[in-house]
Amino acid sequence: MIVAAGLTPAWQQILQFDHLNSGQVNRAQSALWCGSGKVLNVGASLHALGCPSLTLSPIGGATGEQIRDDFSRRGIPARWITSRAPTRVCTTLLDQSTGVTTELVENSSPLTDDELTQYIAAFAEVARDAAFVVLSGSLPQRTPTSFYRTLMQQSSAKAVLDVRGQELLECLALRPFLVKPNREELAMTVGRPLHTEQDLVQAMSEVRERGAEWVVVSNGPDPMLVMGPDGLVRLTPPQVKVVNPIGCGDALTAAICAKIYSGMTPLDAIQFGVEYSARKAGCLFPVLIEST
Repeated sequence: MIVAAGLTPAWQQILQFDHLNSGQVNRAQSALWCGSGKVLNVGASLHALGCPSLTLSPIGGATGEQIRDDFSRRGIPARWITSRAPTRVCTTLLDQSTGVTTELVENSSPLTDDELTQYIAAFAEVARDAAFVVLSGSLPQRTPTSFYRTLMQQSSAKAVLDVRGQELLECLALRPFLVKPNREELAMTVGRPLHTEQDLVQAMSEVRERGAEWVVVSNGPDPMLVMGPDGLVRLTPPQVKVVNPIGCGDALTAAICAKIYSGMTPLDAIQFGVEYSARKAGCLFPVLIEST
């Protein structure tokens, strides 16, 4: 089993416009809602891929109940930690005339100390027999930057991290199996701009030296860089017509884990993940709704 864990889910609104005009009244062509945020996107993608999995996330308020109902309706296994704070709402604006995506992100409300304690205890329980744990997403305000490190200490499963900055740095000494920042997140983690591919490769080497076995860095439309025990590999994503790029990185993370879990080598699984996440970009929802 694979556990998808994180503290910042969202109730996601997706609005499509024939043409979006800034500073004017805009009427959406369509409006869709679904559970999202990194933790939910990873969990839903694992389920869509047919992988045994469980999503562990806090939810609160009316929006939290909508997420609970959404996952129940879609048959996605989940365990919820009830929070007094309502789950945030995030909104995606899709301009079909230009192909431009605008994301309006509401910050997650802080969790109480008791809620964090409940979450850690639940994680220790569900991750006890897991093969992989996927830890993803930013932390709410006032959450210790060591939180993901604390989760890793509760399980012997292979850890896959989609986090950044100090939160990632504090986990590296525990030797995560794979980390997946994008270019900007890697720059934030190492504390300097990464202008060239050479800069990226040097930063990836530093992250490996500090403990990560595999480092996967997405770089927009440019080739994805993968560094593992046998060195550096460049993987070029297939060209697709982008409908909604939100959730592509989460689809990549989920696909890598699902395919390694099913017996693929890490590099083959990463190659599959690159192709899978590209297909997700052509999907309106944050999750590619198909089994592969």
